[in-house]
Amino acid sequence: MKLNVAAVRACYPALADGYAYLDGAAGTQVPHTVIEAIGHAQAAGLGNSGGAFPASQRADEITAACRAAVAALTGGQPDGVVLGPNMTTLTYRLAGALAKKWKSGDEIVVSRLDHDANVRPWVQAAGHAGVTVRWAAVDPDTGELPADQYRDLITERTRLVAVTAASNVIGTCPDVPAIARLAHAAGALTYVDGVHATPHGPIDVHELGADFYATSAYKWSGPHVGAVIADPELLAGLYPDKLKPSPDGVPDRFELGTPPYASMAGVTAAVQHLASLTELELPGPSGISDPASLRDRVLASMTAVRQHEQELFEVLAAGLDSMAHVRTYGRAAVRTATAFFTVAGRTPRQVAEHLASRGVNVWNGHNYAWELTGVLGIRDSGSAVRAGLVHYNDSTDVERLLAGVAELAS
Repeated sequence: MKLNVAAVRACYPALADGYAYLDGAAGTQVPHTVIEAIGHAQAAGLGNSGGAFPASQRADEITAACRAAVAALTGGQPDGVVLGPNMTTLTYRLAGALAKKWKSGDEIVVSRLDHDANVRPWVQAAGHAGVTVRWAAVDPDTGELPADQYRDLITERTRLVAVTAASNVIGTCPDVPAIARLAHAAGALTYVDGVHATPHGPIDVHELGADFYATSAYKWSGPHVGAVIADPELLAGLYPDKLKPSPDGVPDRFELGTPPYASMAGVTAAVQHLASLTELELPGPSGISDPASLRDRVLASMTAVRQHEQELFEVLAAGLDSMAHVRTYGRAAVRTATAFFTVAGRTPRQVAEHLASRGVNVWNGHNYAWELTGVLGIRDSGSAVRAGLVHYNDSTDVERLLAGVAELAS
């Protein structure tokens, strides 16, 4: 199945401003249905969880639906979906809980490819616990994270392997299942950063071998809500710091404070929207009530999303590579539709400003890929420009980017 891109774009009111939104790697726009779901939840009246009155019961229903939707998106179990404000906050929370079981002399493995949110929480927790940190290296020429190196990095003292499912700047998709098999063979857990991977194709946490899989809804057309998906039995053995009277069950014990119920309604709507992407040319709404059906539809839609993005990216990557004044970073065999590049004689900020003047939105800087931009030798000079494709981008967006970059040849 293919996407009807015009129909997809019509779902997003923000796209009417005429800009080419190639900043999706930093956060996507949201469709009408998500906006309406959030507004409807607020208008209907909401109370805090556990009350005897309808507004509170609506909040509980929204929470349950949100967990089920995230599980359908990722292949997890609803009872294993931990919700929170964002991936960074949740990762710090899980790091604190996991580190309680670590002992001096234990080891963890992190990678130079990862966003710092899947590096610093673990490095800092290891420092507090007296645990050794081992680093997986990136090939600076290709941007690959070779899985074979983990055979030497993982030992019988390894307690956790943290790795990304896709680089947020150069798009590299490491062989996470192979890395996870090595980790599990040594008795270690895996924490997979799926923030950048989730918007770009179908995800199955079990196929990845992810004991913990982190994602953020604002990267896939939802509001600012994060989630970590894990086996409920695994979560049951972890005890994060929390208030004494707050819920002690799983996954509630990991969710501090009052959650944003209206935004969680938007998360459910975002998953339903993603599941409908290949159906938008059909008249009338499609059924979304059956969780199994929702999962199947998500897989079909996200497979079509990956195909659409990769077709556009071939044009984008070839166009950038054809320009003598442009240098691109990352040539991994498997990667998302994400370009990271510099332009001779211009700082990344100058390039971004020029493109903005041409109605093209891109990001510049390290984009929190702190270790990777250091490996590439560009962090201290402003790093690079990032252009990321998502499902609502079309060929005109790519053409406008290439034309704007070509103007900088002089």
